Amino acid sequence: MDRKILVTGSILGLIAIVLGAFGAHGLKELISLEAQSTFETGVRYQMYHAILLLFLGGTSLIASKLKKVIYYLIVFGVLFFSGSIYGLATNSLSAFNFKNIGFITPLGGLLFIIAWGLLIFNFFKKTSKSSA
Repeated sequence: MDRKILVTGSILGLIAIVLGAFGAHGLKELISLEAQSTFETGVRYQMYHAILLLFLGGTSLIASKLKKVIYYLIVFGVLFFSGSIYGLATNSLSAFNFKNIGFITPLGGLLFIIAWGLLIFNFFKKTSKSSA
C-alpha cells in the first residue's frame, strides 16, 4: 500500500505542476482573473495533498489500515474539491455547466478535513501511548 500511496502522491504532484503552469499561461487570456485565482486554489490544494500522500506513504507512524482510509479520503477529496474547482473556474470554456455539480466541492473539503482529523487523532493516540 505504501508504494501505491507514494506513486499516487507523485502523480498528483506532477499533475498539479502541469495544471499550475497551464493555469498561469494557457488560461491567462481565456478566463477572468477571479477564475484564474479559483483555478490556482484547486492546484494549491491538490499539491498540499500530494505532499501529504508522500508523507503518508513514507511514514511508519500510522497503521496500514488507517493509511488506507486516509489515502482514499485524500484521493476522493482531490477529485471532488480540486476537480470541481477546475471545472467551475473554466466553466465558460465548456458546454457542460459545472455549477450543476458544484455541491461536491465542499464534500471534497470535508474529506480533507476528516483525513487531517484522523492524522491528528492518530498522533495524539501515539503520543499518549508513548508517554504512559
